[in-house]
Amino acid sequence: MQDDLARCKAAVAACLETALAPLGSMPVEEGMRYALTGGKRLRAFLVMEGATLHGVSAEHSVWAAAAIEALHAYSLVHDDLPCMDDDDLRRGQPTVHKRWDEATAVLVGDALQTLAFALLTRPEMAVSSQIRVELIASLAKSSGVQGMVLGQAQDIAAETSETPLDLAQITELQGHKTGALIEWSACAGAILGGADPAPLRAYAKALGLAFQIHDDILDVEGDVAKTGKAVGKDADAGKATFVSLLGLEEAKARAERLVEQACAALSPYGSRAEPLRDLARFVISRET
Repeated sequence: MQDDLARCKAAVAACLETALAPLGSMPVEEGMRYALTGGKRLRAFLVMEGATLHGVSAEHSVWAAAAIEALHAYSLVHDDLPCMDDDDLRRGQPTVHKRWDEATAVLVGDALQTLAFALLTRPEMAVSSQIRVELIASLAKSSGVQGMVLGQAQDIAAETSETPLDLAQITELQGHKTGALIEWSACAGAILGGADPAPLRAYAKALGLAFQIHDDILDVEGDVAKTGKAVGKDADAGKATFVSLLGLEEAKARAERLVEQACAALSPYGSRAEPLRDLARFVISRET
C-alpha cells in the first residue's frame, strides 16, 4: 500500500508543480505550495485507482487527483484558523496562519479552492467538455453547502449546542464534513470513464465513515509525533465523537465492519479492485 501511495504522491506532486510553476513568490503563492506539501494523498489515490478500473490512464486522471488535493488543502488551511478549530500544527508543520498570518491563510485557502476547479478544466484529462463540467459541478456540490461546508457548519453549531450530538447526528455531520470529498474522489474515476459510479459510491460511503471513526480513535490513542497534528482536543473540549458515543472498542469494531462493507461493494470489479480494498484496510491501521 505504501508503495502505491508513494507513486500516486509523486504523480500528483509533478502535476501540482506544473500548475503552480507560473506563480511568483508572494506569501500567498508560497503559502499555496506550503499547504500542498505532505499528506497521505488518499483522495488522489481514490481518483486514480477508480479511473484505472474504468480504463482511464494515470496520465489523464492525475489532473482530477490534483484537483481534489488542492480542494482538500484549502479546507485544512481554513479549518485550522483561530475562528474554526484553532490549530497550530498540520502535517507536522506550523499551520499556514502560524507560518504567515491569518489574512494570508484565508487567501491561501481561497486560491487553493479556485485552483481545484481550474485543474478540472485542463484539456490534458482528454475527456469531453461535458465530463469536465460534470466533475466541476459534482465537486462544487460535494465541497459546498450541501457537502463539506455544511458539515463544518454543523460541527461549529454542535460546539455551542446545549444538547450533545447523538450517533445518528454525528454520522450525518461526518458524512458531509469528511465523507463528501471521499465520495467525490471515489466516483471521479468512473465519471472520467463514462461509467456508473454506484459501486464506488457505496464503497466510499463506508470508507469515509471508517476513516472518520479511526480519526476519532487517533485523537484518543494517537501520538502527535506520528499524526502531525494535535491529539486529545476532542476530549478536552467535551466534543461528541464516535469514541465518546460508542466507546473505544466498539468504535474500532464499527470501523472494521465498515471496511468489510467497503470491500464487499467492490465485488463487481473482482480482483482488479484489490488496491482499493488494500486502501480500506490501511485507513483503519494508519497512525497519521
